Amino acid sequence: MATIAKRVKANNESVDQNKIYTPEEGIELAKKTANTKFTGSIEVHVKTLIDAKKTDQSVRGTVSLPHGSGKTKKVAAFVTEAKEKEAKDAGASVVGGEELIKR
Repeated sequence: MATIAKRVKANNESVDQNKIYTPEEGIELAKKTANTKFTGSIEVHVKTLIDAKKTDQSVRGTVSLPHGSGKTKKVAAFVTEAKEKEAKDAGASVVGGEELIKR
């Protein structure tokens, strides 16, 4: 049987396994017990009580995170010189033709 680290024991003692926490309490508890050197993640489980066999009871949606995913997207447009301004105005980050392909 593996031994349990001191910090894991301390974290387990501060969490009541039989209590259902509100989202605010859960986030506060996660922040309080986070003592690792890396940025951790939180897993969320939601009980919807729908019947998956019935197609009219499906749940779909998206969530916009307040700070995004931390990744930025760049759009490269391979166009002729005549269309470069149009591509820049459309939101392309990098615009070019043959020289862009070589780069």
